[in-house]
Amino acid sequence: MTIRILTGITTTGTPHLGNYAGAIRPAIVASRDADVDSFYFLADYHALIKCDDPARIQRSRLEIAATWLACGLDTDKATFYRQSDIPEIPELTWLLTCVAAKGLLNRAHAYKASVDKNVENGEDPDAGVTMGLYSYPVLMAADILMFNAHKVPVGRDQIQHVEMARDIGQRFNHLFGAGRELFTLPEAVIEEEVATLPGLDGRKMSKSYDNTIPLFGSAKQLKDAIARIVTDSRAPGEPKDPDSSHLYTLYQAFSTPAQLAAFRAELLDGLAWGEAKQRLFQLLDNELGEARERYHALIERPADLEDILLAGAAKARKTATPFLNELREAVGLRSFRSNVQSADTGKKKAAKSARFVSFREDDGSFRFRLLAADGEQLLLSRTFADGKSSGLVTKRLQDGSVLDIRAEGTSYGLWLDGEVVGQGGEFADSEARDAAVQRLREALAPQE
Repeated sequence: MTIRILTGITTTGTPHLGNYAGAIRPAIVASRDADVDSFYFLADYHALIKCDDPARIQRSRLEIAATWLACGLDTDKATFYRQSDIPEIPELTWLLTCVAAKGLLNRAHAYKASVDKNVENGEDPDAGVTMGLYSYPVLMAADILMFNAHKVPVGRDQIQHVEMARDIGQRFNHLFGAGRELFTLPEAVIEEEVATLPGLDGRKMSKSYDNTIPLFGSAKQLKDAIARIVTDSRAPGEPKDPDSSHLYTLYQAFSTPAQLAAFRAELLDGLAWGEAKQRLFQLLDNELGEARERYHALIERPADLEDILLAGAAKARKTATPFLNELREAVGLRSFRSNVQSADTGKKKAAKSARFVSFREDDGSFRFRLLAADGEQLLLSRTFADGKSSGLVTKRLQDGSVLDIRAEGTSYGLWLDGEVVGQGGEFADSEARDAAVQRLREALAPQE
């Protein structure tokens, strides 16, 4: 079974070495697994909640996109896109907002922390709280549920948001699923083994502590940053304690076992801290040098980055667009042509009847689906130039004429006037295909 993993990257800063070791590198490695379908996106809508500096957000989007690509993300394997390039996301956010309980959002950690701080300072509890901050968990739920992610790697501070996405998705399924699981309920993945790197002062590497090591600065900037790492006062020749040295911890995150063993032995033998820092610089420069060159080449060609991200968005929308149409259908935002009508009474068929769902593709063409009562897709049409042409075909399929259904390997096609107008999905074998053909015939059979 293929597992879908989804990760969002907030676009409010420049990636540093800690981001690379703790998130970027392991995510890219995971995306190469043949059994994993990876979705990575720039969470630029989320950035608007935290940052009101347009130049910073724009620059951060550019730098983060270039970083992931320079570090080896294969966009043929993974789906890499900007959140703001998927218009289905804000629409789904509204659908989910309409089922999300206010009490649930009241318990969100970020909102509660803001309220507590205001109360502590004697201010109005909601002073400075925007609806963006308050409803942030719903937007995150839309990011996850839109693509039916199975697993969402997060830090411990984000576990609650994944749990809230589960709650909201479950509520939506209950209200509108009609017995189906429209949304896959996601699982938060806490990656205990992912490195948390110390910064220059030994605390966790973080922009808020101003103790970071640049990821793709020049070699000189990298060397200068490493030179500022705080060490103890032991002189050259005195044995150093690797286990209490955050310089050693940094080396450990990027070295092979053999390199680490040799470095440890040198520290115990009295290697000078200056020499140790030179060893770390050389290790990091070897690891990052080629990626640094790719990064700067990408930064200088923003139009190429734009093309890559738009291609990723188009790829993502092949999933998002039809799924949102299905969700719109589920909540009642349906085309007036979507109900199968009885020819002689004009009344809706019984609940067991199938229904047609029309939708429009990105290029302006029209298609329709034939869905069974349980939501199973029985037929997906070819594209039509306009809605009228699509509607005429659905009308003909309901007029009781003999159906021309032809097996095509483990799938089937439905033909009209010498051309295929729709196809079924791929089935495990011919027996499953034939059973689906029978369901299709029953769905389109005239009602008594």
